[in-house]
Amino acid sequence: MPIRIPVEIRRVTAADHAAWLPLWQGYQRFYMTEISAATSDTSWQRFLDPAEPMHAALAWHEGQAIGLVHWVYHRSTWTTGDYCYLQDLFIAKDVRSSGAGRQLIEFVYQQAKQQGCSRVHWLTHESNAKAMLLYERIAERSGFVQYRKLL
Repeated sequence: MPIRIPVEIRRVTAADHAAWLPLWQGYQRFYMTEISAATSDTSWQRFLDPAEPMHAALAWHEGQAIGLVHWVYHRSTWTTGDYCYLQDLFIAKDVRSSGAGRQLIEFVYQQAKQQGCSRVHWLTHESNAKAMLLYERIAERSGFVQYRKLL
């Protein structure tokens, strides 16, 4: 049985950049992608700007950041309340299956509910079977297939 560890989840502050960045880079390595430093810097500034719909939080264990979550509020034509897109979720490799991922998702659920959102939704890669075991327990699979065109 996986070991559960106590975590504290809190929104990022400007002082958290050095803790956030290695997790953000680990997330990119996990998905075998590279996001430019300029884009990452812009995202970080957006997380800190209260006028932006982008948000971030870190999971902390014994003074160490062990996970991150990013979410974005957006309008929907299907409801009067906004939707919340959980865009990125990452847990450091040595503490996966510790309960931190679930706690980060539940933190986003709480934040979205406080904002009056009608739904939280996210995507994961079909190869991310371990994470999908969690997702199947705490959310419903929509059945929609994503299509996209990079511009």
